Amino acid sequence: MSIIIKPIVTEKVTKESEVLNRFGFVVNKKANKVEIKKAVEAAYGVTVLSVNTINVRPDRTTKYTKSGLISGKTNAYKKAIVQVQEGETIDFYNNI
Repeated sequence: MSIIIKPIVTEKVTKESEVLNRFGFVVNKKANKVEIKKAVEAAYGVTVLSVNTINVRPDRTTKYTKSGLISGKTNAYKKAIVQVQEGETIDFYNNI
């Protein structure tokens, strides 16, 4: 089971990484905080201080088209915000 699926690279998470040393990841839905901490420490070689997890709900949409009403939804996923020790950093671009 792969715990870390991909890093989150958005403006908000990038600002948190620069100011507060926090990094975001999309993780497996069944992974807990201890498993996430071990996976990040093994993959990036950093010391993790804390892990916060968020279950992101799917967004539902409806569109009016020529063929009628179309409804759909995005996928639900689990997000983890990981705080690493001061002085350490994670470089996503070299590890992708």
